[in-house]
Parts: sequence; C-alpha cells; structure tokens
Amino acid sequence: MTAQIIYLGDLRTQATHLQSQTIIDTDAPKDNQGKGERFSPTDLVATALGSCMLSIMGIAANTHSMDIVETSIDIEKIMVADPLRRIGEIKVDIHFPSTKTYTDKEKKILERAALTCPVYLSLNENVQKTVTFNWP
Repeated sequence: MTAQIIYLGDLRTQATHLQSQTIIDTDAPKDNQGKGERFSPTDLVATALGSCMLSIMGIAANTHSMDIVETSIDIEKIMVADPLRRIGEIKVDIHFPSTKTYTDKEKKILERAALTCPVYLSLNENVQKTVTFNWP
C-alpha cells in the first residue's frame, strides 16, 4: 500500500504516506462547498505534475551533469464543468535560475524529461497541459 486516507468530516481528508508517515490534509475548495484552507485533491493533482516534472528533470540533470537547483514551477489549475466538474487545464510555468546557462542540447534534454514524467503521461488526454519553459 502507498497511503491510507481518512475522511475527517467537513469535506476534509488526511492522507498518510505509509513508508515515511508524512501527512497531507486536504480540504474541498470554496467553490465546491469546502473551506479552501488546504490543498484540494485536484490541487494535489496539479501540484504532483509540477513536482514530477522537476524530479524527472533532476534525474536528467544528474545523468548529464547539469545543475537545475533553484529551478521553480508555477502551477495554475483550471476547473471546468462540461458536463461534470473536472480539471480542464493545468498551466505549468517552469523558471530556470537566471544565474545559470544551458546549451540548446541541455534545454532539449530537460524539456523532454519534463514532458515525459509519469504524471504528465498519466493525465487524461482531455486535460490540457500548457507548459512554458522560461530559460535565462
């Protein structure tokens, strides 16, 4: 098992990662009857995409002796209701540190890594993924 999730009431859950005992609490968003005081489950999906992209780019960077420390991602999740409420688009803005430079080959390696991360490949094809690479 990966995690155990408990419903706490008031549209909140608590997920425990069994290997590390790390805890993540979720809350339904304000626009869906929740308090919006924590990540929503769909926020976690979008956040997982960004974390996965950075992790896979980190593996590629290690393999090719590149430095991507302090690279950051801004995530925007856009919900739609057509006809059911779901994630319609995730906007991913990847920002590489202005103090570093990358060759065209390194950029291609990192872009390919980001766009082949397991979360990216697992998202339904109906979820639009808009990815922008902001190079220094």
